[in-house]
Amino acid sequence: MHIARKFSRTLAGLVLFLPAAVATAEVVVIVSAKNPTASLTADQASDIFLSNSGSFPGGGQAVPVDQAEGSALRDEFYTRTSGKSPAQVKAFWSKMIFTGKGRPPKEVGDSLAVKKLVADNPNLIGYIDRNAVDASVKVVLTVR
Repeated sequence: MHIARKFSRTLAGLVLFLPAAVATAEVVVIVSAKNPTASLTADQASDIFLSNSGSFPGGGQAVPVDQAEGSALRDEFYTRTSGKSPAQVKAFWSKMIFTGKGRPPKEVGDSLAVKKLVADNPNLIGYIDRNAVDASVKVVLTVR
């Protein structure tokens, strides 16, 4: 019985710690280091990711890359830039697909996968955890 109680306490501690770890992730919008865009507003980023704009403010094609559906970073990105919940984003894309007016951004697994794709193509834009940023990409927006 002693072992079961100790395990329960350890598990409870981990469960309490997980939300804090997710909440400390800082979401940043990135482009390739080769992209001339210096900065974006939250509205501009939202417009690109929700197909209201297909180009960067200074010109040039902007192709968004999403994190996997259900990821905490994705949920935080859309909530903070567009004000849409995960369910609202899903409903938005369902309607766009059904009406033939748009297709959602390509989904990749995580921050490292997004960074690799974006770094290799100046037309791509994505969002990642700030801890994943390196010289291959440029931060154009810190999501707050």
